[in-house]
Amino acid sequence: MPRSTAIPVAGNGAEQAGVKSARRAVDLLETFAANKSWLTLGDLHGMTGVPRSSLHGLLRTLHEAGWLEIDGAGGYRLGVRALICGTAYLDRDPVIPYATATLETVRDKTGFTAHYARRDGDQVVYLETRESRRSAHLVSRVGRTLPAHATALGKALLAELTPDEVTGLMPDTLAALTPRTITTPEALHAACAETRERGYGLESGEGTPGVRCAAAVVPYRIPATDAISCSMPTEQVTEEDVLGVAELLTEVAGDLGRRLRRAGIR
Repeated sequence: MPRSTAIPVAGNGAEQAGVKSARRAVDLLETFAANKSWLTLGDLHGMTGVPRSSLHGLLRTLHEAGWLEIDGAGGYRLGVRALICGTAYLDRDPVIPYATATLETVRDKTGFTAHYARRDGDQVVYLETRESRRSAHLVSRVGRTLPAHATALGKALLAELTPDEVTGLMPDTLAALTPRTITTPEALHAACAETRERGYGLESGEGTPGVRCAAAVVPYRIPATDAISCSMPTEQVTEEDVLGVAELLTEVAGDLGRRLRRAGIR
Protein backbone atom coordinates (compact mmCIF):
# COMPACT_ATOMS: atom_id res chain seq x y z
CA MET A 1 0.00 0.00 0.00
CA PRO A 2 1.61 3.35 -0.97
CA ARG A 3 2.54 5.79 1.74
CA SER A 4 0.43 8.94 2.02
CA THR A 5 2.18 12.24 1.23
CA ALA A 6 -0.43 14.29 3.11
CA ILE A 7 0.71 16.36 6.09
CA PRO A 8 -0.59 14.70 9.25
CA VAL A 9 -3.22 16.67 11.15
CA ALA A 10 -4.03 16.04 14.79
CA GLY A 11 -7.63 15.15 15.60
CA ASN A 12 -10.40 13.08 14.07
CA GLY A 13 -11.63 12.92 10.50
CA ALA A 14 -14.11 15.77 10.96
CA GLU A 15 -11.34 18.06 12.20
CA GLN A 16 -9.13 17.12 9.25
CA ALA A 17 -11.98 17.84 6.83
CA GLY A 18 -12.49 21.22 8.49
CA VAL A 19 -8.83 22.09 8.09
CA LYS A 20 -8.96 21.02 4.42
CA SER A 21 -12.03 23.18 3.79
CA ALA A 22 -10.37 26.16 5.48
CA ARG A 23 -7.26 25.71 3.34
CA ARG A 24 -9.39 25.56 0.21
CA ALA A 25 -11.29 28.70 1.22
CA VAL A 26 -8.00 30.57 1.71
CA ASP A 27 -6.71 29.30 -1.64
CA LEU A 28 -9.89 30.53 -3.32
CA LEU A 29 -9.59 34.01 -1.81
CA GLU A 30 -5.96 34.22 -2.91
CA THR A 31 -6.96 33.12 -6.41
CA PHE A 32 -9.51 35.92 -6.58
CA ALA A 33 -6.91 38.40 -5.29
CA ALA A 34 -4.50 37.40 -8.07
CA ASN A 35 -7.06 37.87 -10.86
CA LYS A 36 -8.79 41.08 -11.95
CA SER A 37 -11.72 39.54 -13.82
CA TRP A 38 -14.89 37.85 -12.64
CA LEU A 39 -14.28 34.11 -12.24
CA THR A 40 -16.81 31.34 -12.83
CA LEU A 41 -17.00 28.00 -11.08
CA GLY A 42 -15.36 26.46 -14.15
CA ASP A 43 -12.53 29.00 -14.04
CA LEU A 44 -11.90 28.28 -10.37
CA HIS A 45 -11.99 24.52 -10.88
CA GLY A 46 -9.33 24.84 -13.57
CA MET A 47 -7.16 27.18 -11.51
CA THR A 48 -7.35 25.41 -8.15
CA GLY A 49 -8.23 21.79 -8.91
CA VAL A 50 -10.90 21.86 -6.19
CA PRO A 51 -13.76 19.49 -7.12
CA ARG A 52 -16.84 21.25 -8.44
CA SER A 53 -19.01 19.72 -5.74
CA SER A 54 -16.82 21.28 -3.03
CA LEU A 55 -16.55 24.58 -4.91
CA HIS A 56 -20.32 25.05 -4.90
CA GLY A 57 -20.46 24.96 -1.11
CA LEU A 58 -17.35 27.08 -0.56
CA LEU A 59 -18.49 29.79 -2.97
CA ARG A 60 -21.96 29.90 -1.44
CA THR A 61 -20.53 30.20 2.07
CA LEU A 62 -18.04 32.91 1.12
CA HIS A 63 -20.75 34.83 -0.74
CA GLU A 64 -23.17 34.66 2.20
CA ALA A 65 -20.40 35.90 4.52
CA GLY A 66 -19.67 38.91 2.29
CA TRP A 67 -16.26 37.75 1.08
CA LEU A 68 -17.47 37.34 -2.50
CA GLU A 69 -19.82 39.18 -4.86
CA ILE A 70 -21.71 37.45 -7.67
CA ASP A 71 -22.96 38.80 -10.99
CA GLY A 72 -25.95 37.69 -13.04
CA ALA A 73 -23.84 35.44 -15.29
CA GLY A 74 -22.44 33.21 -12.57
CA GLY A 75 -19.19 35.10 -12.07
CA TYR A 76 -17.58 35.78 -8.70
CA ARG A 77 -15.10 38.34 -7.41
CA LEU A 78 -13.88 39.54 -4.02
CA GLY A 79 -16.46 41.29 -1.87
CA VAL A 80 -16.28 44.22 0.49
CA ARG A 81 -15.40 41.99 3.45
CA ALA A 82 -11.95 41.50 1.96
CA LEU A 83 -11.38 45.25 1.97
CA ILE A 84 -12.58 45.58 5.56
CA CYS A 85 -10.16 42.92 6.81
CA GLY A 86 -7.29 44.25 4.69
CA THR A 87 -7.82 47.74 6.06
CA ALA A 88 -7.85 46.32 9.59
CA TYR A 89 -4.31 45.06 9.05
CA LEU A 90 -3.11 48.57 8.26
CA ASP A 91 -5.14 50.12 11.06
CA ARG A 92 -3.41 47.88 13.59
CA ASP A 93 0.14 48.24 12.25
CA PRO A 94 1.99 50.71 14.53
CA VAL A 95 4.51 51.47 11.80
CA ILE A 96 2.06 53.08 9.37
CA PRO A 97 1.58 56.50 11.07
CA TYR A 98 5.37 56.96 11.19
CA ALA A 99 5.76 55.76 7.61
CA THR A 100 3.05 58.09 6.32
CA ALA A 101 4.82 61.16 7.69
CA THR A 102 8.07 60.01 6.08
CA LEU A 103 6.41 59.43 2.71
CA GLU A 104 4.97 62.94 2.77
CA THR A 105 8.46 64.30 3.42
CA VAL A 106 9.85 62.35 0.46
CA ARG A 107 7.06 63.47 -1.86
CA ASP A 108 7.36 67.11 -0.80
CA LYS A 109 11.15 67.16 -1.24
CA THR A 110 11.28 65.28 -4.55
CA GLY A 111 7.93 66.03 -6.18
CA PHE A 112 7.57 62.32 -7.02
CA THR A 113 5.43 59.47 -5.74
CA ALA A 114 6.67 57.74 -2.57
CA HIS A 115 5.83 54.21 -1.40
CA TYR A 116 6.16 52.14 1.76
CA ALA A 117 6.25 48.37 1.27
CA ARG A 118 6.89 45.12 3.11
CA ARG A 119 8.38 41.92 1.77
CA ASP A 120 6.09 38.88 1.91
CA GLY A 121 8.11 35.90 0.72
CA ASP A 122 9.20 36.61 -2.86
CA GLN A 123 6.73 39.50 -3.22
CA VAL A 124 6.59 43.09 -2.01
CA VAL A 125 3.27 44.43 -0.73
CA TYR A 126 2.53 48.16 -0.91
CA LEU A 127 1.24 49.33 2.47
CA GLU A 128 1.12 53.09 1.90
CA THR A 129 1.58 55.51 -1.00
CA ARG A 130 1.73 59.24 -1.40
CA GLU A 131 1.07 60.06 -5.04
CA SER A 132 2.77 62.96 -6.76
CA ARG A 133 0.25 65.63 -7.73
CA ARG A 134 1.87 65.90 -11.15
CA SER A 135 2.40 62.20 -11.80
CA ALA A 136 0.93 60.73 -14.98
CA HIS A 137 1.87 57.19 -13.92
CA LEU A 138 -0.33 55.11 -11.63
CA VAL A 139 2.51 52.98 -10.27
CA SER A 140 0.95 51.33 -7.26
CA ARG A 141 -1.93 51.21 -4.87
CA VAL A 142 -2.22 50.07 -1.28
CA GLY A 143 -2.41 46.27 -1.18
CA ARG A 144 -0.81 45.73 -4.57
CA THR A 145 1.87 43.05 -4.74
CA LEU A 146 4.77 42.83 -7.17
CA PRO A 147 7.56 40.28 -7.57
CA ALA A 148 10.51 41.34 -5.43
CA HIS A 149 13.02 40.78 -8.24
CA ALA A 150 11.26 43.36 -10.46
CA THR A 151 11.32 46.30 -8.05
CA ALA A 152 13.85 48.54 -6.35
CA LEU A 153 11.98 47.86 -3.10
CA GLY A 154 12.42 44.13 -3.56
CA LYS A 155 16.08 44.37 -4.48
CA ALA A 156 16.79 46.48 -1.41
CA LEU A 157 15.04 43.93 0.81
CA LEU A 158 16.51 40.85 -0.87
CA ALA A 159 19.97 42.36 -0.44
CA GLU A 160 19.40 42.05 3.32
CA LEU A 161 19.50 38.25 2.91
CA THR A 162 22.40 35.94 2.18
CA PRO A 163 22.76 34.58 -1.37
CA ASP A 164 21.66 31.14 -0.13
CA GLU A 165 18.57 32.67 1.49
CA VAL A 166 17.70 34.47 -1.75
CA THR A 167 18.11 31.23 -3.71
CA GLY A 168 15.83 29.37 -1.31
CA LEU A 169 13.22 32.13 -1.42
CA MET A 170 12.90 32.87 -5.12
CA PRO A 171 11.36 30.62 -7.79
CA ASP A 172 13.63 29.04 -10.39
CA THR A 173 11.93 31.06 -13.14
CA LEU A 174 11.58 34.81 -12.55
CA ALA A 175 8.56 36.39 -14.23
CA ALA A 176 9.21 39.20 -16.70
CA LEU A 177 6.92 42.19 -16.15
CA THR A 178 8.66 44.19 -18.89
CA PRO A 179 11.45 43.47 -21.40
CA ARG A 180 13.89 44.96 -18.86
CA THR A 181 12.95 42.73 -15.91
CA ILE A 182 15.63 40.49 -14.43
CA THR A 183 14.69 36.89 -15.28
CA THR A 184 17.64 34.74 -14.16
CA PRO A 185 18.90 33.87 -10.67
CA GLU A 186 22.41 34.87 -11.71
CA ALA A 187 21.31 38.37 -12.70
CA LEU A 188 19.31 38.73 -9.49
CA HIS A 189 22.30 37.73 -7.33
CA ALA A 190 24.45 40.27 -9.18
CA ALA A 191 21.81 42.97 -8.61
CA CYS A 192 21.63 42.11 -4.90
CA ALA A 193 25.42 42.32 -4.60
CA GLU A 194 25.42 45.76 -6.25
CA THR A 195 22.60 46.87 -3.95
CA ARG A 196 24.50 45.74 -0.83
CA GLU A 197 27.57 47.63 -1.96
CA ARG A 198 25.84 50.91 -2.79
CA GLY A 199 23.35 50.76 0.11
CA TYR A 200 20.09 51.24 -1.85
CA GLY A 201 18.07 49.56 -4.59
CA LEU A 202 17.57 50.81 -8.14
CA GLU A 203 15.55 49.75 -11.15
CA SER A 204 14.71 51.35 -14.46
CA GLY A 205 11.64 50.15 -16.34
CA GLU A 206 11.85 46.66 -14.82
CA GLY A 207 8.53 46.81 -12.98
CA THR A 208 6.68 49.45 -15.01
CA PRO A 209 7.71 50.79 -18.44
CA GLY A 210 8.83 54.40 -18.35
CA VAL A 211 9.33 54.50 -14.58
CA ARG A 212 12.57 54.53 -12.59
CA CYS A 213 12.67 53.71 -8.89
CA ALA A 214 15.09 53.99 -6.00
CA ALA A 215 14.54 52.35 -2.60
CA ALA A 216 16.13 52.07 0.84
CA VAL A 217 15.38 49.65 3.67
CA VAL A 218 13.99 50.84 7.00
CA PRO A 219 16.43 49.43 9.59
CA TYR A 220 14.24 48.55 12.55
CA ARG A 221 14.25 44.77 12.05
CA ILE A 222 17.04 42.33 11.23
CA PRO A 223 16.87 41.41 8.44
CA ALA A 224 14.86 44.39 7.24
CA THR A 225 11.30 43.64 6.13
CA ASP A 226 10.21 47.15 5.09
CA ALA A 227 11.49 49.71 2.62
CA ILE A 228 10.70 53.13 1.19
CA SER A 229 10.86 53.92 -2.52
CA CYS A 230 10.34 56.79 -4.92
CA SER A 231 8.95 56.37 -8.46
CA MET A 232 10.15 58.78 -11.13
CA PRO A 233 9.08 59.12 -14.78
CA THR A 234 12.17 58.17 -16.78
CA GLU A 235 11.95 61.15 -19.11
CA GLN A 236 11.87 63.62 -16.20
CA VAL A 237 15.05 62.62 -14.36
CA THR A 238 18.79 62.43 -14.95
CA GLU A 239 21.24 60.00 -13.37
CA GLU A 240 22.21 62.77 -10.97
CA ASP A 241 18.56 63.25 -10.01
CA VAL A 242 18.15 59.54 -9.28
CA LEU A 243 21.30 59.54 -7.15
CA GLY A 244 20.01 62.50 -5.16
CA VAL A 245 16.67 60.77 -4.53
CA ALA A 246 18.43 57.57 -3.47
CA GLU A 247 20.57 59.49 -0.98
CA LEU A 248 17.48 61.21 0.43
CA LEU A 249 15.69 57.85 0.78
CA THR A 250 18.66 56.36 2.61
CA GLU A 251 18.67 59.31 5.01
CA VAL A 252 14.93 59.35 5.77
CA ALA A 253 14.69 55.55 5.97
CA GLY A 254 17.52 55.51 8.52
CA ASP A 255 15.81 58.22 10.53
CA LEU A 256 12.50 56.33 10.39
CA GLY A 257 14.19 53.16 11.60
CA ARG A 258 15.67 55.01 14.58
CA ARG A 259 12.29 56.51 15.50
CA LEU A 260 10.61 53.10 15.31
CA ARG A 261 13.24 51.49 17.51
CA ARG A 262 12.97 54.31 20.08
CA ALA A 263 9.21 53.74 20.12
CA GLY A 264 9.78 50.07 20.84
CA ILE A 265 8.31 48.92 17.52
CA ARG A 266 9.78 45.75 16.09
